[in-house]
Amino acid sequence: MTVEVKIGVQNTARELVIETDESNEAVAKLVADAIAAADGVITLTDTKGKVTVVPAAKLAYVEIGRSTAGQVGFRS
Repeated sequence: MTVEVKIGVQNTARELVIETDESNEAVAKLVADAIAAADGVITLTDTKGKVTVVPAAKLAYVEIGRSTAGQVGFRS
């Protein structure tokens, strides 16, 4: 199952949306470890192999949830 991670970056209008094969817990631990480090960075690899690196000092928020890609029709 893929996990969708939305990352808000300070002073940026758009959020980063990454779909990864990591579990919710693994992503949450990466975020917590990066925030705890003095100059930490969050490094995530998406389902296609692209690597995204975000400095923890610039985080506004991180939202972790299940991916809803591939659904057709109306959702309620």
